[in-house]
Amino acid sequence: MTADDVRAVHPRSRLVVLAGPTAVGKGTVAADVRARHPEVWISVSATTRPPRPGEEDGVHYWFVDDAEFDRMVAGDELLEWAVVHRAARYGTPRRPVEEALAAGRPAMLEIDLQGARQVRRTMPEALFVFLKPPSWDELVRRLVGRGTETAAERERRLTTAREELAAEAEFDVTIVNHEVHAAAEELVALMVLDQESFPSDPH
Repeated sequence: MTADDVRAVHPRSRLVVLAGPTAVGKGTVAADVRARHPEVWISVSATTRPPRPGEEDGVHYWFVDDAEFDRMVAGDELLEWAVVHRAARYGTPRRPVEEALAAGRPAMLEIDLQGARQVRRTMPEALFVFLKPPSWDELVRRLVGRGTETAAERERRLTTAREELAAEAEFDVTIVNHEVHAAAEELVALMVLDQESFPSDPH
C-alpha cells in the first residue's frame, strides 16, 4: 500500500500506531520523527523496566514502579498495556493521546504488538504501521550490537521477535527499516500532514 493508497483509505488519519519486532528500531525512528517533525505529537509510554544508559524519565519513557503501574491500570488511565518479553510492563497513558487528537495534532504511538492489538479494538480508525527489519540476520545484529541486554534477555527477545514478525499481515501498511531517516520520512508521509496547519512545538 502506497502513501496515496493510505490517504484514500484514511483521508483524515491523525493517529498512527507504529509497532514491530524487538530491536527493529521503533524508538530510533520515533526519535528521528520527533527531532525533524515537531508538529507530530508522539506518545511517551510508561514502563516498569529500569532506564537504560542515556534514557530520561518523561522523554524516552515514564519510569514507574509496579505499585504505580497497578494504580494506573486500576484507574483506567492506560489506553493499552502489556507485559513485554515476559518481564516488564509497558503502557500508553490515555489522557495525553486524547488531548493531542482533540487539538487536531497528528499523533503517533510507538508501541509493542500486544499494545497495537488493544488499540485496534478501541481505536480502529487509526492507521496501523508495521516496522520491519531488512532481514532476520540484520535484526539479530542490531539486537546483539546495542549491548543493552544479557545473553538470556537477548534470547528471550529473539523468541518474541519471531512471533512478532508473523503478525505483519495484521497491519495496514509495512515500512522496511533499511535506514532510519528514510523510514521516518516514509512514516510521516503516511500521516496526511498539512504541516502549515500545525504550529511547530518542540515540546
